[in-house]
Amino acid sequence: MHDDLVGAAPFAEHERDAVYKAIHTRRDVRDQFLSDPLPDNLVRRLLEAAHAAPSVGFMQPWNFLLIRCQAKRQAVWEAFVRANEEAEAMFPPERRSAYRSLKLEGIRKAPLNICITCDPDRAGPVVLGRTHDARMDAFSTVCAIQNLWLAARAEGVGLGWVSIFYENELKAILGIPPRVQIIGYLCIGYVDTLYAKPELEVKGWRKRLSLDDLIFEDRWGETPEATVTPGAAGGQAPQGS
Repeated sequence: MHDDLVGAAPFAEHERDAVYKAIHTRRDVRDQFLSDPLPDNLVRRLLEAAHAAPSVGFMQPWNFLLIRCQAKRQAVWEAFVRANEEAEAMFPPERRSAYRSLKLEGIRKAPLNICITCDPDRAGPVVLGRTHDARMDAFSTVCAIQNLWLAARAEGVGLGWVSIFYENELKAILGIPPRVQIIGYLCIGYVDTLYAKPELEVKGWRKRLSLDDLIFEDRWGETPEATVTPGAAGGQAPQGS
């Protein structure tokens, strides 16, 4: 075997099941965070997992801005509140009460916030694999967030993704250059409980779609002739976000 190649055998059953368990029990945490600080070596492991993500053209466009300063987090929370009030008004009146019940207190409550960004200039003007779709650097950065999220679940750490804010306002608070895109603002901390199903499903906001309705073959809208057998490793039923 070439020195740069390693074996590609499947994981042992218990290792495989652990991967699927992390995938199917990962949750978006909104307000269940504990105040206990995260050890530096644990934070480093999470960031290393994120940095190990695949990226188109190996561009690695991400940066990880760690935010522990209470004043900065208060400013971010205030920016979120302003945007969240606008967001609430966009929903029909009959849904606004349910929307308000979905409290997001992680910005101030979680011991650590991380703003994950994408630098489109990281690998130069012409990037292998990005020549025909300029979004590939952003998509790659999302892979880093997913890696971090799954590693956090394995560590007993909760993660909440805040998406309701004006990007330029958040950039001004955090000193992020105009050319750099904010991909995710994350709240991270220990949790002692998680919802058995996604919170939005538990609270009746939205139901899980049927996987069978989402699978096409060879052409949009064409259902597969062969059935994809249902089942999940480790006895874990797919639960989503």
